[in-house]
Amino acid sequence: MKFAYKFSNLLGSFYRHGNLCFSKDGNSVISPVGNRISVFDLKNNKSETLPVSTTKNISCLGISPDGNLAILIDEDGAAILVSLVTRAVLHHHHFHSPVHSVSFSPDGRRFVITKENVALMYHAPGRNREFNAFALDKSYYGPFDETTCIDWTDDSKCFAVGSKDMTTWIFGAERWANLIYYSLGGHKDIIVGCFFEKDSLDMYTVSQEGTLCVWESDTELEDLQKGPKYSERKKMEEEKKKREEVESNEDDDIEDIVGEDGETRGDVIKGNADTPKQVEGIKNVRYSQRSKHYFNKAGDFNKLTAAAFHKKTRILVTGFASGAFHLHELPEFDLIHSLSISDQRISTIAMNPTGDWIGFGCSGLGQLLVWEWQSESYVFKQQGHFNNMNSLAYSPDGQYLVTGGDDGKVKVWNTNSGLCFVTFTEHSSSVTNVAFNSSGFVVVSASLDGTVRAFDLHRYRNFRTMTSPRPAQFSSLALDSSGELVCAGSQDSFEIFLWSMQTGRLLEVLSGHEGPVSNLCFSPVQSVLASVSWDKTVRLWDMLDSWQTKETLRLTSDGLAVTYRPDGQELAVASLDGEITFWNPQTGGQTGSIAGRHDLQMGRKETEKITAKQSAKGKSFTSLCYSADGESILAGGQSKFVCIYNIKEHVLMKKFEISCNLSLDAMEEFLDRRKMTEFGSLSLVDEGTGDGDGVALSLPGVKKGDMSSRRFKPEIRVSSLCFSPTGRSWAAASTEGLLIYSLDASLVFDPYDLDMDVTPASIRQQMRKKEWASAILLSFRLNEMPLIREVLEAVPYDQIRVICSSLPDVYVDKLLNFVASTLEKSNHLEFYLSWAQCLLTLHGQKLKNRSGAVLPTVQQLLKSIQRHSDDLSKLCDWNIYNIRYAAALSKQRGMKRTAAESLSDEEEEEEEEVSVDSGGDEENIMNE
Repeated sequence: MKFAYKFSNLLGSFYRHGNLCFSKDGNSVISPVGNRISVFDLKNNKSETLPVSTTKNISCLGISPDGNLAILIDEDGAAILVSLVTRAVLHHHHFHSPVHSVSFSPDGRRFVITKENVALMYHAPGRNREFNAFALDKSYYGPFDETTCIDWTDDSKCFAVGSKDMTTWIFGAERWANLIYYSLGGHKDIIVGCFFEKDSLDMYTVSQEGTLCVWESDTELEDLQKGPKYSERKKMEEEKKKREEVESNEDDDIEDIVGEDGETRGDVIKGNADTPKQVEGIKNVRYSQRSKHYFNKAGDFNKLTAAAFHKKTRILVTGFASGAFHLHELPEFDLIHSLSISDQRISTIAMNPTGDWIGFGCSGLGQLLVWEWQSESYVFKQQGHFNNMNSLAYSPDGQYLVTGGDDGKVKVWNTNSGLCFVTFTEHSSSVTNVAFNSSGFVVVSASLDGTVRAFDLHRYRNFRTMTSPRPAQFSSLALDSSGELVCAGSQDSFEIFLWSMQTGRLLEVLSGHEGPVSNLCFSPVQSVLASVSWDKTVRLWDMLDSWQTKETLRLTSDGLAVTYRPDGQELAVASLDGEITFWNPQTGGQTGSIAGRHDLQMGRKETEKITAKQSAKGKSFTSLCYSADGESILAGGQSKFVCIYNIKEHVLMKKFEISCNLSLDAMEEFLDRRKMTEFGSLSLVDEGTGDGDGVALSLPGVKKGDMSSRRFKPEIRVSSLCFSPTGRSWAAASTEGLLIYSLDASLVFDPYDLDMDVTPASIRQQMRKKEWASAILLSFRLNEMPLIREVLEAVPYDQIRVICSSLPDVYVDKLLNFVASTLEKSNHLEFYLSWAQCLLTLHGQKLKNRSGAVLPTVQQLLKSIQRHSDDLSKLCDWNIYNIRYAAALSKQRGMKRTAAESLSDEEEEEEEEVSVDSGGDEENIMNE
């Protein structure tokens, strides 16, 4: 068993907080998900989560114009520079206070960030290697309150900054003589968006109360003139003072900050309420309000929360707190259309470069939507569980995942694309457990609403609902290997209910436990049900012998989780004292135990009065899962770690850290002393009042808003674990979402039976001699994947069967495993299928004898074949449709051509008849 698993993808969460961005080609949308970012490919319908993360939730992100770099900034102002090409972190920087927005200039040479009431302009990281990738160029002061948004002119000469003080400030990116700064008012609420016209200084500003102001400039971008340097300007002013004999001295508008070492660290441009001083002979830029428009009708107030503007098409998109959005064409303010897409406020809006697609993010429900406004249809529509995710299960072929959450929804995910393709909403309370049947086309879920429901993945409907005679809250679920029996455990009546899947009829109620039933599991090879309860027992029920208790296993503490090994010969139980015990289900004897309490490594919550070390004594594993080969076991619980143990040696092999996001509770072992005061921890103070998500506290002593909607930190925990049947990946349902960890073969060098003579050169020498069997054996002994692929693909097609028949048994398993993993991504479909067919037909009986070890490989092979079958069937259906269409079109044209020819023939015959008749008339006249 190799432990080279690494983070592969994040499912179940599409948008949390921050702004959306589109890629350069407009085919992908980049969304912040907690402290990570996910890239959703809208053309190929796939998702990918980058293997980079910040220390807290991402508050804003900026993408460079060439699409190669991204700046991610978290809630505290810590930023990382990420390459979107290599998926690597290039630089770390800290802005020391929360950042509200970040934007690259269109030429890619600079970027501006806004924090507090300051706008900071930096030189963008270039291709040159620098010690500090973030070099400060200028600091811009002007707004009296926090800044909210940024927009650049198309030529990167100027940029605008919106503020909470209801003003918009326009600054020059360089020293312009006629535009140092300019302040625009006209609003009665926070500025949500400010946008320049294309190739112009004309502006549109949008505020939160639903007002749009159209501003017109008297100067074009080409008319901006370079201003004099500081020293020259100072001399001009001194001469002017002497000439006019002015007594009072005025402050300069532009001054240089000079450090102790004498070097310039950046310019500071200060704005005030007065108009900037005018240089002699140069007229300053002036703005006038052309028009003013209102989004809300009279008497109706709907808070405007987000806005985006596409300069080429002049389309303004605005989102509101009610979940509706409007499309207007500017500057006439003509409404194109409006639509309500959510029940929650729209947090962010983005438009792709062509202006066809509009991306919406709703943080309340975690929704991510992409709307094509011309066809009025969804391009992308996804939503995760907006509450905790409680359970997950893999389908038998490993192609699908099903999850259940506290929001009462059951979602089915495609592991290849990472997207949800069906959501079932029939449950009215939390879904506690989910499972697939053996065919993989039926999903069964248990809920606290007292029902167990079965869903059909062919027709996407709830075809069976199973209930108990008395109302019960089901906390556990299990299906037998045939898929005929459905069992659910109750947490209030301490009973286990047994139904038939075919009829939905209640078959039996199993009584005997004296505490809530915490978990159920069927044996993979026998009709035996294992149930674990808080009464410190594990009971084995024989389904074939009148559902009687076959064995009772006594535990030292309350039982929390139970699972069978894939071959059914071992049982693992997690208990409240932090131990994992292993039992032989045939004899009822204990075979071993693992004390894993100290491996959980708990963190201290901000509200706890005791240390993490003390609180860890009451923590334990709540979820267990065997690996596909049965040699290892995964364990997780109320911790940020997932532990993987070797069962034979009873030792910890590796700990996986699920998250490093400090925005979650119980992440750190010790509390920050700097936040501790005599009144308690500062982190417990409700911050962000007055924001869209927080509690609105307007004046001292005046409380307004829903006080129950206070912000809270969700606690990090792992609620469910599941190994893929293929053995190449495993999934964890956690507070962060559904995390997938895959086996990374590229990082493993694991030679088998290595010798001095086994080298790449000797392998290629055997290939030149056309000793294919020997070359394959040597390549597997060296165990380098690219070399194995090179040898296999060099084998002639007609030699495959001969080589397969001469392979030793130990190399048959290795070759079949390699073919199964390579087939998933290779384009040589028929070639690798031929290898798989020969191996299975020639060595099928021997493989069947060791089916337990080969089963994960066969399931991986089935998954790969099923995936290619789906892709090819879609392609073939499309080609058949096109051929039929072309045939029908040619047939129609042929009929038209035939009709036209027959019509012309009839006309010619009529002309001939007319000519014959006229000839006869002439002869009659002559005879007369």
